[in-house]
Amino acid sequence: MAASLLSFSPNTIKAKASTATATPATESLELKYGRKGIKFSDSTVELSVRNGSSVKLDIPNGHVTSYKPKVYWKDDGCEEILHTLPSSSSSSSSSRGGIALVVDELNPNPNLKSKNTTVSEWTVKDVDSDSIDALQVELSCSRGSLDMSYVVSLYPLSMATAVIVKNNGRKPVELATAILSHLKCSKRGGAGVQGLKGFSYCTHPPLSSPFQILSPSEATKSEDPGFFSFGWEPESKAGVWSVQDAPITVLKHKLSRVYAVPPTLRSNPFHTTAPSKYETIDQGRGLFFRVIRMGFEEIYLSSPGSYSENYGRDYFICTGPVSMLLPVTVNPGEEWRGAQVIEHDNL
Repeated sequence: MAASLLSFSPNTIKAKASTATATPATESLELKYGRKGIKFSDSTVELSVRNGSSVKLDIPNGHVTSYKPKVYWKDDGCEEILHTLPSSSSSSSSSRGGIALVVDELNPNPNLKSKNTTVSEWTVKDVDSDSIDALQVELSCSRGSLDMSYVVSLYPLSMATAVIVKNNGRKPVELATAILSHLKCSKRGGAGVQGLKGFSYCTHPPLSSPFQILSPSEATKSEDPGFFSFGWEPESKAGVWSVQDAPITVLKHKLSRVYAVPPTLRSNPFHTTAPSKYETIDQGRGLFFRVIRMGFEEIYLSSPGSYSENYGRDYFICTGPVSMLLPVTVNPGEEWRGAQVIEHDNL
């Protein structure tokens, strides 16, 4: 089920940094917006629907840190599917991994760094619900001439994250955007993706994010396959385009790719587009999740290979919709929308 962007009121309440006890701001959020299935605690909000599926969202960072869908019929049939690491002392974010929204405003001056809006502090704008089988929370923030809304939705068999960026300035802005999901896999040899056969891809680093597990340079660094050398082939150099010829992309080795129409071909009147949906595979747990992109033009996919040993016992992959090879242009007074839906049929 795709996310529907509901109509929200303009009221906002500031969310403060997390503390050991509930702050007045948290209590105000709970009083104003709390309801069955939506609970505010410290600087987080947890959504939970009737079948037990749940999502946790860190409010100031706009960072989804947990998604536990019900995937088995047994009483306690919910499984965590996000790979999220606790913060380190040197990290400015509460945690890494999870689902990370990235919105970079690109400066026309190449000598200046892009302005990463991911670190802006988000506030709660409103919530909405349909009984306890459809829940939404909307966050908002401003950065320069940009007003942004971030809507996180939960349903019994899916969740969605949607971003709306409005340009209130007098000049067009160019954005590099992504919603990157770090998905947990029980076995390195059992991780994969299906649905990308026949589409073009090239080696490319991810967009930088405060929530990244592998940095852009680490993601594209070559590895020694070691005991997993059977079937291993080194990745192509950055900028070299290939076509996916296998029905399943096995993710036991290290790779960092963007699946897209090559930018030089997008001006052609007739060209294929990147797939609107594909499925991730966790063979060890027998779980499949469908990832659906809306508004974005490309798909990012990476796996850490042997580097995963540095980040806990679980293997993980990183994937999601992006627009980074060609930036999104938002003209004055206009808005851009993009979304990702993760749904499943495991039941």
